[in-house]
Amino acid sequence: MLVALAGSAVLVFLLARGELAGADARAYWGAVRVWIDGGDPMTPPAPYMPYVYFPWTLPIFVPWAALPWEIAWFLWRGVSVILLLWTAAWAYRQHPLTTAVLLVILAAPIAATLDTGNITLFAALAVWAAHFVGPRLGGGLWALASVLKWFPAPLWLILPPRARLWGMIWAALAVILSLATWPQTLEQLQLALGYPRPFRGDYVLLLWAAVPWIWSHPRWFAVGEWRKIVVEAAERTNARWTRWRAMPEPLPYLSIAIVRHGRAFLGLAPRITHPEHAEVAPSLGSHAVAAPTAAPVTHRTG
Repeated sequence: MLVALAGSAVLVFLLARGELAGADARAYWGAVRVWIDGGDPMTPPAPYMPYVYFPWTLPIFVPWAALPWEIAWFLWRGVSVILLLWTAAWAYRQHPLTTAVLLVILAAPIAATLDTGNITLFAALAVWAAHFVGPRLGGGLWALASVLKWFPAPLWLILPPRARLWGMIWAALAVILSLATWPQTLEQLQLALGYPRPFRGDYVLLLWAAVPWIWSHPRWFAVGEWRKIVVEAAERTNARWTRWRAMPEPLPYLSIAIVRHGRAFLGLAPRITHPEHAEVAPSLGSHAVAAPTAAPVTHRTG
C-alpha cells in the first residue's frame, strides 16, 4: 500500500509536468553539443543551462548526447526508472516495511529528480552499485559520483573496504585530470560556486544510496536488539580505554592499533573482529554483495 502510494504520487507529478520536464538532462545534452561545435558549455546559448561540472567529465555524456533529444530524454528517464525499480525490489525483499516507508519519505525527491533529469539519482545508484560489483569498479563508481555531485563523497566511509582503497586511487586520478585542465576547472569552480540554486531537497537521495550498507546490519532492524547494540559498543569502548590506560607506554600501542584498523578499513588486512561479539552479523566488509536478483545478502571475496 505504501509503495503504491509513493509510486502514484510520483507518477501524477510527472504526468502533470509533461513537456516541461528534463531541464537538467537537456543541459548535459546541450553542453556536449555546444562543446563539440567548438563553443563553451559553461556559457551556452539559450535554452541550455550552463554545464557546472568538471570539464573533463563532458566526454562521459558524448554517446548519449549523440542521440536526438527526444530519444535521449526517453532513454535517460527510462533507465532511471528501471534502475530505481530494480533496487527497490531488492530492498523490499530484504525488509518490506522499512523499504516502503523509505520510499514514501523519498517520493518527493525521486519525483523532482525524474522530472528535471538531474544526475543526482544516477549518482546515488552508482554508490548503491558499488556494493555489488568488484572493488575496482565500485571505487570508480563512487569517485565518479562524487566528482559529478559532491553529496556521495561522505559515503566513502560505508563502501566495502577494498572499494574504499580504489575509491582513493580513482579520486587521485580525478584530481590529476582537474589539474591538467586547470584553467577550465577554475572557471567551472567559479561558476558552480556562484550559480544561483534553489534548495536541493533531492540530496535526500543520499539515504537511498546507503541502503545496501544499512540493510547488511540485520540487528538494526530488531528493536529488541537496539539496547544490546548500545551496551556492547559502550563495553568495547570502556574495555579499550581501560586497557590503554593500564599500559606503561600507551602511545606505541595506540599507533599500532591505528595502523591495523586503518589497513583493515582499506581492505589491506583481514577485518578486525571482537571474539566476545562474534555472533554479530558482519557488515559488507571486504566482500561484494550478490547481485540484486537474490533475496538474501550474500558475500564473495573481493
